[in-house]
Amino acid sequence: MPSFYLSYANSRFHGIREGTGPQLLFCLHGFGESAAHFLPLVKHMGERFTLIALDMPRHGFTEWKEERPFAPADLKALVTMLLEQEGLQQFSLLGYSMGGRLALSLLMEMAARLQHLVLLAPDGIKNNPWHYFVTQTSLGNRLFKHVTYHPEFLFKLMQFVRKLGGLNESVYKFAFHSMDTLDKRLKVYEVWTDMRRMMPNLKRCKQLLAQYHIPTLLIYGKYDRIIPAVLGPRLVDGSFDGEILVLEKGHQLLSEDLGAVITSKI
Repeated sequence: MPSFYLSYANSRFHGIREGTGPQLLFCLHGFGESAAHFLPLVKHMGERFTLIALDMPRHGFTEWKEERPFAPADLKALVTMLLEQEGLQQFSLLGYSMGGRLALSLLMEMAARLQHLVLLAPDGIKNNPWHYFVTQTSLGNRLFKHVTYHPEFLFKLMQFVRKLGGLNESVYKFAFHSMDTLDKRLKVYEVWTDMRRMMPNLKRCKQLLAQYHIPTLLIYGKYDRIIPAVLGPRLVDGSFDGEILVLEKGHQLLSEDLGAVITSKI
């Protein structure tokens, strides 16, 4: 696995580069994952694309040492550096789950250079009120930090909301599993706080996709209760060249077969 490091300001990003194709596909991973999670795609995509992925802040081997949140301008600067290294002007973009939110944020910075956009069960199409409160307000962030170290009330609230039917079993189990130890809660707090500038404007994203004629593919899992396919039309609404594809899967979509599906569609 060709692995590399990219120096940026006071930080150092770890990434992987795989495939031999003439087109560049930049990949953004999900929460708790890393650049290496995209390796299964190489089998069917590696002849057409060179796949490059970076570990995002608080993930993998990347060292984020800036005393501020990671911002869309930072991601733009990193991709621009990689494009210069590859000697390319344009690239395609793929974002999975949390990486979908980052991809939409990057779209707003670099739409003119995008060839294709692929989003896999993307976060960022529907803003979660709790996520907005704890990342975009100082009160919410202080409360989030308190709950990180004192989670008893949060767990009781989650159980209460589940009993009322406001939280489906899959989301409840996902949230509980993501928060059941202090280390996990710290990870969520740190990542959400560091990524709080990644708040794409959906209306603006659709305008840019139409303006620059960027073919867009959304892929969801039929059995995904975390980020369900019903959210897709919020983005792909007929105002630009977009397609929604629903596979016989859950939230975990990355596989060798997925690479073949994507290649056949873009």
